[in-house]
Amino acid sequence: MSKTIFEQIADGEIPANILYEDETCIAFMDAFPLSKGHTLVIPRKPIENIYDLDEETGAHIMKVVTKMANALKSTFNPDGLNVIQNNGSYASQSVFHLHFHLIPRYKAEYDGFGYEWQSDENLHSDEEKKEIARSIREQLNA
Repeated sequence: MSKTIFEQIADGEIPANILYEDETCIAFMDAFPLSKGHTLVIPRKPIENIYDLDEETGAHIMKVVTKMANALKSTFNPDGLNVIQNNGSYASQSVFHLHFHLIPRYKAEYDGFGYEWQSDENLHSDEEKKEIARSIREQLNA
């Protein structure tokens, strides 16, 4: 099976603008950034998506995501920051190696990212919400 581009970056086989690395993960500039400072944080080991992520690696990656978010804030003082992680092609995952996008957002410039939250308060009744919550809690306790 061939390596993903992110595995190749983590293994030093192809160049990247690396910002941080340790034995568990690596952070680097996105090759096709949506905004100034667009950064990716990935585990070194091949993990396809969040469903395959172990708790120890996940906890460490979140520490690095937080560290990188604060570095981006200190460096560029963005007006906001999106942290995005996609799972599966239907959710827009295009590289099947777990990765977190840190996308600084700036009011004064177009950043090429059209993310907008559009919720529907009528999607589920209160009873449906209770049933959905019960079903999820059952899985957590299974």
